[in-house]
Amino acid sequence: MLEQVTIVETPRDAFQGLPKFIPTAEKIRYIQTLKDAGFKHIDVGSFVSPKAVPQMADSESVVRAFSSSKELERIAIIVNEQGLERALNVGGLDAIGFPLSLSSEFQIKNTHATPTQVWPMLERMIGKIEQHDMSFLLYLSMAFGNPYGEAWKEEELFALIRSLGALGIRHISLADTVALAQPEQVRRIFVRAMKEYPKIAFGAHFHGRPDSWFKCVEAALSAGCRRFDATSGGLGGCPFAQDALIANIPSDQLAKRLSGLGFSTGINLEKVQDCAALARDFQARYGKA
Repeated sequence: MLEQVTIVETPRDAFQGLPKFIPTAEKIRYIQTLKDAGFKHIDVGSFVSPKAVPQMADSESVVRAFSSSKELERIAIIVNEQGLERALNVGGLDAIGFPLSLSSEFQIKNTHATPTQVWPMLERMIGKIEQHDMSFLLYLSMAFGNPYGEAWKEEELFALIRSLGALGIRHISLADTVALAQPEQVRRIFVRAMKEYPKIAFGAHFHGRPDSWFKCVEAALSAGCRRFDATSGGLGGCPFAQDALIANIPSDQLAKRLSGLGFSTGINLEKVQDCAALARDFQARYGKA
């Protein structure tokens, strides 16, 4: 039997930076296409301020469209307790994700909260999420470097992971938000993280350029990582990062390459091309203000 690698499709990450609003029905149709292609883990939306991210203003409606899709891990992102209340009220979700950064500057840009403010909020939110029998996913950005003028230190990364583990967090996605990661660094960090914190499930959320992203994937794979975030067609990038043009890694290409290496992803390699074509169409129609 082939070893399984989980690809988490992140249409939320793909949509959020597009300046023109994508009609809700089209978002739902696109996510259904992802589901039909075999994706079982989908980041369907985020409960954030519509003023900050107008594209996500219809997340309640998008989530409700998949409320009966029990076979999916339905994920939504929040950045504060108000967003959590919205996510809990809408129902139909299996996991809540929260972005935490090693960079104080990026944390403020992304969540409008300082690291000092975030920590007690995390404790309160984790308690509520556990009461609703949902998973909590922590996205740890700047895990491989920090472009904001603050010195990046590997020991600070692991000190933070240690504190998160002590808080009870069991799912951490190490994120390379602005494509600074180097393959050997990726391998070393994942090897160490998985050895020192075996109770935490580590995933990877890479951004990158066409000529470099798979080297980091291979490095993480060699260290034992088996969960990767990606978007069809490589659409999207963080609108709050310094270089928003650095795209997510393309799930269509990732699935093909993983299959070539002998891994199973459960993704239909023909149908995922339709997803990538739809993503490129979104970029063409909604990518220019």
